[in-house]
Amino acid sequence: MIMKKFIIFTTLLLTTPAVADFSTSAKSAFLIDYDSGAEIVSKSADTLMPPSSMLKLMTLAVLFDEIKAGRMTLDDKIPVGENANYKNPVWYSASKICLETGQEISVRDAILGLVVLSAGDASVAIAEKLGETEEKFTTLMEKKAREIGMPLSTFGNASGLPNDNNLMTSRELATLAYHLISDYPDIYPMFATRRFEFTDYKNDWCRDWGRTHTMNYNKLLFIMPGADGLKTGHTDKGGFGMVASAVSGGRRLIGVLNGFNAKGHDALANEMKKLLKYGFTTTTTRVFYRPGDELAKIPVWYGRRDTVTATVAKNFAITLPKDKDFKNIRILARYNEPVPAPIYIGDKLGEIIAEQDGNIIARADLVSKDRIRKSQLLGRIWKNLKVIIMGK
Repeated sequence: MIMKKFIIFTTLLLTTPAVADFSTSAKSAFLIDYDSGAEIVSKSADTLMPPSSMLKLMTLAVLFDEIKAGRMTLDDKIPVGENANYKNPVWYSASKICLETGQEISVRDAILGLVVLSAGDASVAIAEKLGETEEKFTTLMEKKAREIGMPLSTFGNASGLPNDNNLMTSRELATLAYHLISDYPDIYPMFATRRFEFTDYKNDWCRDWGRTHTMNYNKLLFIMPGADGLKTGHTDKGGFGMVASAVSGGRRLIGVLNGFNAKGHDALANEMKKLLKYGFTTTTTRVFYRPGDELAKIPVWYGRRDTVTATVAKNFAITLPKDKDFKNIRILARYNEPVPAPIYIGDKLGEIIAEQDGNIIARADLVSKDRIRKSQLLGRIWKNLKVIIMGK
């Protein structure tokens, strides 16, 4: 018989952080705590807007999957076709790394080109390498977006150049940033690169051009300790935008600005610094459980072990205004038992919930820490006999 069960862990006080005190002229702003997911600032966060070069983060996410799966390495070479040629008129006034048809660029240099120099030509080379054409690659971008919880974003190209189909919300840009930070820990540090000098130029014009284009457009890296990514963007229609992350006191925040009317990237960086500092100074986050922590032992049916250990897939944390205390709220685990075998690591077993006054304020999945195989036939027969004879 399957029974519902819950375990009360502790008692806390939880209050939703205030979001009304931060002011910005950006059309959209969004700020979340990385561990808790709590929204600290939200202004038009669900409004679809042109993302400009922030869209390149999705181009990189598709590429990073190839690297993570072992289908590509940082040393692999990507051919440069005519669409990525710096002589193509589309790149005259656009951000680029100055590539030429027929050359090859390493995956590492392509990533750094996108991260540091916002290289649209490199993004096209990546798109044609992975999708054959840039148009086909946008279907991979959309598929990836849906997989990681971005239901609204659409893509018309891989570079973020003006296109009616290039639309993203600030909330979904934050979702994308979270994914890049959490799922690619070996690659993400590249976003903190302040200066990149590409050296594999094939003509003197590009070589001279490259000497003056080496500094990251993300000026937040130069003015805010703990800032380590991610990407800026700018078009005449969309204005300035930035997806950023910073760590202070062991705590990470992710911020997004879009539609900001600024004189340049320095002003954009100052506005993002103001947003992030607001989050760090007005709120605090406490992590209660981490992946691997044992939250419950749940009985198993027809398994080679009698119980399975329940844990969390990611940190379970709560964010509060700094003037609030952590007390007088229940945190409990809720699940059905017994769990039928086989059980695999990461399988959902139930959920962990934070409650206040009968209202659920925070929740996360309980997942299996163990892999438990199904018992052999004789073991299942013996289990049935025990239930019949002894009631257990």
